[in-house]
Amino acid sequence: MKKHIWAVCYVLALTAFTAYISLDTFVLSRAYQTDATEINYSMFEQTEENSAPVQSDGQSSATEKAPAGKSGSGRHSHQSGSSGGSVPASTGITVSGSTYEDENISITMTEYYENNTKIYVADIRLSSAVYLKTAFADDTYGRNVTDTTSSIAADNDAVLAINGDYYGARERGYVIRNGIVYRDAPSSDDLLCIYANGTMKVISQSDYTADELVEQGVWQAFAFGPGLIEDGTITVSEGDEVGRAMASNPRTAIGIISENHYLFVVSDGRTSESEGLSLYELAQFMQSLGAETAYNLDGGGSSTMYYGGEVVNNPTTNGSIKERGVSDIVYIG
Repeated sequence: MKKHIWAVCYVLALTAFTAYISLDTFVLSRAYQTDATEINYSMFEQTEENSAPVQSDGQSSATEKAPAGKSGSGRHSHQSGSSGGSVPASTGITVSGSTYEDENISITMTEYYENNTKIYVADIRLSSAVYLKTAFADDTYGRNVTDTTSSIAADNDAVLAINGDYYGARERGYVIRNGIVYRDAPSSDDLLCIYANGTMKVISQSDYTADELVEQGVWQAFAFGPGLIEDGTITVSEGDEVGRAMASNPRTAIGIISENHYLFVVSDGRTSESEGLSLYELAQFMQSLGAETAYNLDGGGSSTMYYGGEVVNNPTTNGSIKERGVSDIVYIG
C-alpha cells in the first residue's frame, strides 16, 4: 500500500513541477521594465553628420543631414509588375509591387511566388539607421508579454514592420534595442548586430559583452538565428533547421544589401497555397535579392509583415489565418 502511495505522490509532484515549468516558460507573464521606450540617440551624433535624406532615385544627397527623429509624412504609390529595379531580379515570379517614400525613407514592396510559397519583400533605403527601430509589446520588456505585430506597429506609427526574435520566450540571448541593453546574458545562438552607421553583421555572443557592443555602435541586436548569409555567402546547409521546427515554414528574415539599404522578407506557409520555406531556400532567395548579410528571425505562427496600416501576408496560428502574439517588432518609422 505504501508503495502505491509513494508512487502516486511522485507522479503528482512530477506533474505539478512540469505544469509549473511549462506555465512559467510559455504562459505566465513577467514584466522586468515597463515603459521600455527609451532610445539611445547619442550613437548617431557622429554618423548623422554624414547621413542625408533619401532622394526619389533611392540615393542619398550629401548636402543635408538626417534629423534624429520621426520621419515626415510620406506618400504611397502602387504599381503592378516588377519593382522598377529597386529589388534585383529573382528567379521567381514578381506578382505585385508598391512604394512608399518620404525625405528619409524609401520602401519598395514586392510579392514573389517561389518554392510553392508566397514571399513578401520590402526593399528599404534609409538616410540613417535611426529609422530602423524596434518596439516591445505593451511598451514593456518582460517574459511572455505579447501583442500582435500589427497592434504594436500601429501603436508606434510604423510605416512598415515585421515580427522580431520573440526574446520573451527565452531566458538568455542578448537583447539590445534602440541602443539600450535589456538583457546581457549570452546564449549560443548567432547574434545579429545592426549598427548605427547603417551596417549589419552576424557575430558570436561569446565574443563581446552587451555593453561592449553598444560602445561599438550596435543599435539593434537579435538572438534567434541562425545567420543565413555572411559576406554574400550562404552559411546554412540544406539540412539546417531551427530546433525541432518543420523543414518548410512561414519565415521572417532581415538582410542588408549595402549601407542603410535593408531587406525585410516574410513568407507564408502551412497553407494549401503556400508550402513554406526551408532555411536554405530562404537564404537562396535572399542571396538572389543581393543580400550581403541575412539573418533568420522568429518564424512559424509569428511571421507577420505590416505595411500601410494592414497585414500583407497570411500569418498562420493553430491552422487558422490570424496573427499570433509576439514579444517585439522591427519597424521603419
